[in-house]
Amino acid sequence: MPRTQARIGLGLFVLLLAACLTALGSPGPRPSAGSGSAPNVATADGPPPGQTDLLLYQTIVSGVGSGANYYTVAAESQRMGHYPLKPFFAVRLPTLAVIQAALPQTIVNLLLLLLCVATILAWVTRLRPETTGLVALGIAGLLVVGGLYVNLDPGFVVFHEVWAGPLIALSLALRRPGHWLSAVAFGLSAMLIRETALLYVAIMAVFAWKDGARREALAWLGAIVIFAGVLALHAYAVALVTGPLDRVSAGWSGREGFGFYVTLATISSGLDLLPQWLASLVLGTSLFGWLAWRDATATRALAMFAGYAALIALLARSDNFYWALMTTPVLLVGIVFAVDGLRDMIAAARDTRRITVTRVIR
Repeated sequence: MPRTQARIGLGLFVLLLAACLTALGSPGPRPSAGSGSAPNVATADGPPPGQTDLLLYQTIVSGVGSGANYYTVAAESQRMGHYPLKPFFAVRLPTLAVIQAALPQTIVNLLLLLLCVATILAWVTRLRPETTGLVALGIAGLLVVGGLYVNLDPGFVVFHEVWAGPLIALSLALRRPGHWLSAVAFGLSAMLIRETALLYVAIMAVFAWKDGARREALAWLGAIVIFAGVLALHAYAVALVTGPLDRVSAGWSGREGFGFYVTLATISSGLDLLPQWLASLVLGTSLFGWLAWRDATATRALAMFAGYAALIALLARSDNFYWALMTTPVLLVGIVFAVDGLRDMIAAARDTRRITVTRVIR
């Protein structure tokens, strides 16, 4: 890298760290409190005492497990908890609740654990050719574990992002040029659990098309078409159980800023163990590390992080704290590449070598 370009890069890195430090002034996540209303219904009343998203999902799974229809249970539970039912995507897709209701809780917890272990092993395998020595590879594996800090807690097993995030990370690790079927399958699985996984699948489709991998691009687009069909059926089913008096979502236009994404990403990973200022700096360094890794996987990962960061910064409300779980499973892996990247950039920026040409006339 030329010296001037390296110095500009270091300046941009400092700006990235400064942007991450805006998390110190960002509002923290706050619980939902009457997030929606029907046009002709007073909404001064808040949710019942103790009502949380975690309790809502647990209630729905319990109701489906007792033999009730998912949409009936979801509608009644969201009404009782003063949650909106409109538009239709205020109601989660039934995939996760139906599966969890059909299985013993121990099996559900075990499946989540196996998914996390598979994600860790897939990324260790993916990073093995890129690292030198077992120490660096072991650190990379521990960083994935740190990213799955919340996902490994069985208390959050009913959260859809807890499953969709590792599925996205697993998909990204398994994707290779010419070997993309399993990646597409896991991407589709993530979408069928949490609709916001559509952003990841769309990014993968765009990159595949850009790289000239037409069959892969069509596979990603096919997954989106399948998801669109499922979503249309979901919208129809929700319409059958809602009425004119049901609450309408206040909308997703929080505009909390980039610092809010940093805050959510830190509390949704092992960075939660650090002070916020230090966690913010580590997160910014990790993002730089992904940029320093010259690889197609890193480019796609960076686009994914940027996409979800923009989504959260612009649209997420303060009670949508779990959105960041879509990106945290592999977010910290960038630290592995940040060390060499910074070393090389600093060396290039400090380079004062000059070439002196001396003409000797004999």
